[in-house]
Amino acid sequence: MRLEAREITNGLAFPEGPIALGDGSVIVVEIEGGRLTRVLPAGRKEVIAHLGGGPNGAAIGPDGKCYVCNNGGFSWHKDSRNYARPTGRAEDYTTGRIEQVDLDTGAVKTLYDSCGGVHLKGPNDIVFDANGGFWFTDLGKTYGRLMDRGAVYYARTDGSMIREAIFPIMTPNGIGLSPDGRTLYVSETETSRIWSYPITGEGEVAKEPWPSPNGGRLLHGLPGYQRFDSLAVEENGNICVATLVRGGISVFSPDGDLVEFHEADEVYCTNICFGGADMRTAFITLSGTGRLVAVDWPRPGLALNDPRTARRRQASA
Repeated sequence: MRLEAREITNGLAFPEGPIALGDGSVIVVEIEGGRLTRVLPAGRKEVIAHLGGGPNGAAIGPDGKCYVCNNGGFSWHKDSRNYARPTGRAEDYTTGRIEQVDLDTGAVKTLYDSCGGVHLKGPNDIVFDANGGFWFTDLGKTYGRLMDRGAVYYARTDGSMIREAIFPIMTPNGIGLSPDGRTLYVSETETSRIWSYPITGEGEVAKEPWPSPNGGRLLHGLPGYQRFDSLAVEENGNICVATLVRGGISVFSPDGDLVEFHEADEVYCTNICFGGADMRTAFITLSGTGRLVAVDWPRPGLALNDPRTARRRQASA
């Protein structure tokens, strides 16, 4: 089915990581622009912070601050239509990092740039759990003939702990939690596969034995040449994955069945989040053309563990 989208704003420099706030505004990162930006309901844009590098994903923590996955920066290509796409590692790249942003002042603090002596390569997407900690993916980096293997991490907001939970994993991108908070979902970009992991402790998951390449249970893998980006979860447990190349949102049941596909009007349909009074408005980033759009979704999305969204999800028993 075709997305019946309402454009909220355009002119964004490769937007991703939307966060729908209770006041109707939406926060996005601008990867190419190196900014964290607030988009007001009428479409006006306000820069919250200039981050540099490549802010890639964002979420609101229990302290009300914004936590940003910064991939350190991409190189970029624009075609004759001014259509943007990332092509590799930026020339001034040093490392990836997790940043903490005060939404009131714009102050930025680097919280983590390594784990166990290993530098973060390309932090990508982030989700908070009910205990106030956060899971995030590290896609890795591509440079020349080389490609880093990715990882999934767990960390605390006070800077006291970061733990590598999954390694290696091939270009992990989107990350989310089941409604009961007991299952972690991770999408892989280059394989168009989505994996699930039972959560067994703080930053710990149970893993399948070989031949699982990363310890996950394969939930679904799309045929042909498609690529996965970020994801969001519906209230009923469905997993909505932004799907590149074909361009749109693939919806999977918790059992891994493809429920439906919502087609967008460009190939870089990168992120989805839910908001609105009834959580049935999907905010979607169309990054190649720099747009943020809204869609009336057929079912309510899952409320995040986030004090500034319309409502807050309760911790599971």
